[in-house]
Amino acid sequence: MMKEKNASSEDYFVLMGFSNWPHLELVLFVVILMFYLMTLIGNLFIIILSYLDSHLHTPMYLFLSNLSFLDLCYTTSSIPQLLVNLWGPGKAMSYVGCMTQLYFSLALGSTGCVLLVVMSYDRYAAVCRPLHYTVLMHPCFCHLLAVASWVSGFTTSALHSSFTSWVTLCGHRQVDHFFCEVPALLRLSCVDTRANELTLMVMSSIFVIIPLILILSSYGAIAQAVLRMQSTAGLQKVFGTYGAHLLVVSLFFIPVMCIYLQPPSRGSQDQGEFIALFYTVTTPSLNPLIYTLRNKDIKGAVKRLMRWEREM
Repeated sequence: MMKEKNASSEDYFVLMGFSNWPHLELVLFVVILMFYLMTLIGNLFIIILSYLDSHLHTPMYLFLSNLSFLDLCYTTSSIPQLLVNLWGPGKAMSYVGCMTQLYFSLALGSTGCVLLVVMSYDRYAAVCRPLHYTVLMHPCFCHLLAVASWVSGFTTSALHSSFTSWVTLCGHRQVDHFFCEVPALLRLSCVDTRANELTLMVMSSIFVIIPLILILSSYGAIAQAVLRMQSTAGLQKVFGTYGAHLLVVSLFFIPVMCIYLQPPSRGSQDQGEFIALFYTVTTPSLNPLIYTLRNKDIKGAVKRLMRWEREM
């Protein structure tokens, strides 16, 4: 008989991850490692370049640097542990480690949702309100928006983490996921978790549905503004640059909605691990490419940096 108990620091969890597909573990290890290295290199490149080049000290690159730093932290909160589990037979994780991972991954994910809204507003102000841009995006206000994004994410994560840590667990400690996530941990409970699920769905709606609506509204207004200009170059920029931005947004928000906007089932996660790979592995690695590809500012900054190195 499984005994009920509250989680304590002496407990541990077994992250099952992709154990049901043992023949894929080596392939996944190689692929995920490559994506992780791309994430580290690409995002560090953006952060360092934005810091060194004074021409990039603008609201857009302030937010982009925050997003790059967030992506570095977000992937590092889960991917190294996943790589260890894929490489070796041991898949155990201490309770403290699991709760720490839960807190930071949820905090960084929530921060990312808000930060993407802030970035879309910055682009809306630049395209639709160019004459008022310097007033709307004053440096002090931009820093305030960045800080508010981080504070909101870490605050809501503290709420979810606390509620999850209070849930009574059964003796079964096999987490049907590759990292500690709220829906996966709630499935380990043998008591009524409807209050936790309701809180999760409400807060997820605030940090997923509302940001997604605001982002789509911003890019919709940008598209209308460019269409009114009847500019071929402008149309190419909208459907090229901003279309790529929306692709990254979709790769992040759609999988998150699939995981967080439905009650955790009592059974298996129905390949939820593969869905989660999109917002933990794929999107953070694509962000540097999407936001810098064909970016004249970035190309100019690289040329200036190379010229400065030759002069030294």
